[in-house]
Amino acid sequence: MSAPAPSPLAIVDAEPLPRQEEVLTEEALAFVAALHRRFTPRRDELLARRAERRAEIARTSTLDFLPETAAIRADDSWRVAPSPAALEDRRVEITGPTDRKMTVNALNSGARVWLADFEDASAPTWENVILGQLNLTDAYTRRIDFTDPVSGKSYALKDAGELATVVMRPRGWHLNERHLQVDGEEVPGALVDFGLYFFHNARRLLDLGKGPYFYLPKTESHLEARLWNDVFVFAQDHLGIPQGTIRATVLIETITAAYEMEEILYELRDHASGLNAGRWDYLFSIVKNFRDGGTRFVLPDRNAVTMTAPFMRAYTELLVRTCHKRGAHAIGGMAAFIPSRRDAEVNKVAFEKVRADKDREANDGFDGSWVAHPDLVPIALESFDRVLGERPNQKDRLREDVHVEAADLIAVDSLDAKPTYPGLVNAVQVGIRYIEAWLRGLGAVAIFNLMEDAATAEISRSQIWQWINAGVEFENGLKATPELAREVAADELANIRAELGEEAFAAGHWQQAHDLLLEVALDEDYADFLTLPAYRLLRG
Repeated sequence: MSAPAPSPLAIVDAEPLPRQEEVLTEEALAFVAALHRRFTPRRDELLARRAERRAEIARTSTLDFLPETAAIRADDSWRVAPSPAALEDRRVEITGPTDRKMTVNALNSGARVWLADFEDASAPTWENVILGQLNLTDAYTRRIDFTDPVSGKSYALKDAGELATVVMRPRGWHLNERHLQVDGEEVPGALVDFGLYFFHNARRLLDLGKGPYFYLPKTESHLEARLWNDVFVFAQDHLGIPQGTIRATVLIETITAAYEMEEILYELRDHASGLNAGRWDYLFSIVKNFRDGGTRFVLPDRNAVTMTAPFMRAYTELLVRTCHKRGAHAIGGMAAFIPSRRDAEVNKVAFEKVRADKDREANDGFDGSWVAHPDLVPIALESFDRVLGERPNQKDRLREDVHVEAADLIAVDSLDAKPTYPGLVNAVQVGIRYIEAWLRGLGAVAIFNLMEDAATAEISRSQIWQWINAGVEFENGLKATPELAREVAADELANIRAELGEEAFAAGHWQQAHDLLLEVALDEDYADFLTLPAYRLLRG
């Protein structure tokens, strides 16, 4: 008697969406189910390993380069696969969610690459997950346009040669997709996002002279990179795509990954494209991992931790050296400023800061960098054009002058800056305002002229937690306590109510956002990710 066929992937508790049948085909769902059955058990083991490693850091308050992988670091012979033509020049990359307007604007922005984001810049509503996939497919088939319902302005794609190359970012390993289940078990969001995109677009992208390119978020170890590599090998075999077609850029946005950069590239070497220096998640990871480490790990206000801070400079310079030693691209951090249409002076000051930041990255050897808004593309281009000229990158600049010790990466106490009361207020303000928008389905939100995403909410709530638990005393004599955080949060809620008016306030999710921020900032048990309890509140 033959074995019964595996049960199909089930769509659970999801309202039907227009054209969803184009994404959720029987074949595509079977592919996602195959990914789940094969790889979710290993995902679960690696999440458990994260917890074990965190416990070890809590015990020792230190990290080091791995002795068991020393041979990989010492072997100068290996390189990542040569870059495909579409990813050879990455001097400016724009980031953003995959809604229809952003899809057109990002592709038209003049940036070389668009990070099409299903992760931190996208709240994972069913609509965002499925229609985001549809928007990318429509872009590749040139069936996409957009008319703003308010302004009436229409947006359409430029000629193919002028469009940014898409590098898609799926969700991190820790997040599940509750609307898709196999055998009653939720499928990891990473496999949903990757699987649907790869299934529908891999061949189409090859026909366009490009390929399925990915950014991998929240990676914490080379073993997690190995899991991704095995996913890529399986997926390419399954669809009959040549091995090595996929290219992945890994965000080094966790402190543990910073100690395994070479190993991460090694695990992905047939599929690796580069590494990226992600700022806010990196700081969040330092707080999360060293929250028991005492005062020497207490971060000052987030805006006081620039990329010139000694421990941040060690991280970015090590990243450039590592990438270029192995033939990979080194991609710099985010310029998150959102230009004001009303305040030219604000723009002037901010543009100078952006220019200085991009000049520093280009001069340090980075091959490209991120911006959050199309108006910043020319500024970043100018910085990299000045250094690169006609060259597509500067991977030949090996930065052999860089020498980083293990302790340099966690020398948080090398900073002179201290936490301030205005910093606490800003953390509360950004936390409440971002979470409220996220609960409405928005993942990329302009707050105080900065484009904020889930990473900025994570660092905000983490710093509140850390300052309270470290007993920080601010410059005005007030001490960081749960009571003070509640007072600041209550004041901010009242300010928002006055700012919006009763009707608009009532229509939002402000009380929920306020309560959730305080929950994850004040609970004795530190939640690994804000988005996990937030996802339980997300409708749709």
